[in-house]
Amino acid sequence: MKKIILLITLAIISVACGSKNNQTESQTTETTKAVINPNRIEVLYFHGKQRCITCKNIEKYSKEVVENDFAKELKHGDIVFKVIDFSTKEGEAVADKYEISFSSLLVNKYTNGQETVNDMTEHAFSTAKEQEAEFKTGLKEKINELLKK
Repeated sequence: MKKIILLITLAIISVACGSKNNQTESQTTETTKAVINPNRIEVLYFHGKQRCITCKNIEKYSKEVVENDFAKELKHGDIVFKVIDFSTKEGEAVADKYEISFSSLLVNKYTNGQETVNDMTEHAFSTAKEQEAEFKTGLKEKINELLKK
């Protein structure tokens, strides 16, 4: 029953995010050091051309967490932050790799070439609109957990 509710919720969010006719202010972007550490964490935010306020908040808060709380790791290439517009040709290829079709937040860990995918989309959509502190705390906790591994 919980899975059905989750799927319905994600479908509603997907429709809501696509129903706004907002211009996207960012295309595929990356905040990182020139040399990327092969043992790293990647915070990947995926979005389409049209985004709702929740989608925009997910990008904004994720970027703030990475840049403010993990500035040293970002500078050294231990953490990479990417915003990926899957409505572009380049973004579509990355989204296809992860089977992404609507706004999503992934926090992935690379260890010796092996990638572990952590889907934070449900947390992001349940907190980004009205619970900024809870969103940021959850993302920080996940990144800290992965840094310790």
